[in-house]
Amino acid sequence: MSASQESQVHFRRRTVVAAVGAVGVAAALTACGGSQDQEGSDSARVADEGDGADGAGGVLARTADIPEGGGVVFADQGVVVTQPTAGTFKAFSSKCTHQGCAVKSIADGVINCPCHNSTFDAATGEATGGPATLPLPEKQIRVEGDSITLV
Repeated sequence: MSASQESQVHFRRRTVVAAVGAVGVAAALTACGGSQDQEGSDSARVADEGDGADGAGGVLARTADIPEGGGVVFADQGVVVTQPTAGTFKAFSSKCTHQGCAVKSIADGVINCPCHNSTFDAATGEATGGPATLPLPEKQIRVEGDSITLV
């Protein structure tokens, strides 16, 4: 191999190594980033601070805000409120029992944790799949009229 051929081969290797490194960084950033996808948006949402979710003692939500078969995650209060069947409201900790990630969505009667894909029954909080084996701890709520309050 001549000196000019050797430098070309070396350049090509650097290019390949740099490209592989860039792809690896992009993949890592994509895996760590949050999704803006609204999958299951008809069944669940994450409440914003301005939703009137005052926490203990205050009105957490209106019954009409909690979709049947779905629910709403109140991140600031650390609670997920579900309506497994019409007129039945349940509340659980929004902290996954596997590694403490916040659950993100509720669809078709299932509470989903995005970190390791654990799933929980929206009616009981029992772990139904993934690495989590313990149920989500139940939270106490009170339903009076169309208001749901965290006790």
